[in-house]
Amino acid sequence: MDFDVPIQTTVHVVISLVAIASGAVVAYGFLAAKRLDKWTAIFLVTTVLTSVTGFVFFPIERFTPALGIGAISLIVLAVAILGRYRYHLAGRWRAAYVISSVTTFYFNVFVLVAQLFQKVPPLKALAPTQSEPPFAVSQLVVLVACVTIGIVGTIRFRTEAVRALGNKYPAP
Repeated sequence: MDFDVPIQTTVHVVISLVAIASGAVVAYGFLAAKRLDKWTAIFLVTTVLTSVTGFVFFPIERFTPALGIGAISLIVLAVAILGRYRYHLAGRWRAAYVISSVTTFYFNVFVLVAQLFQKVPPLKALAPTQSEPPFAVSQLVVLVACVTIGIVGTIRFRTEAVRALGNKYPAP
């Protein structure tokens, strides 16, 4: 095991793992129709930081898939943040918030799986080029799980609690 990892990499990985763990809690909240405001804030902040540290902490020599995912993630996160904090989940912003949150959660888990297949020797042996079936099946499972969470979460996650608090943007 290589313990000579730059501090920036360690910080980026820790932030990313917090984003994934808090994203899992937020996804559970969508399925259970619970807002989980503190977890949501942690998820959104750490997911933004994951992308930002990916751009700032590592040299950019050429465009890579990781840079593309980071850029798209920040755009999708803007929708989630607007839907949650600017528009208070009113009307279609509720669905936009759920879908964009689950999408950014998916991006985080997608990258985690890719990193695991690159860095963990038994997984790397199964898919050394990440074009082998074990890698593809793993990513397909992640995709199906997130699509399911997005669909079911959009249906179940309602804003009654927001309206009960006197939301100035009433849902239709």
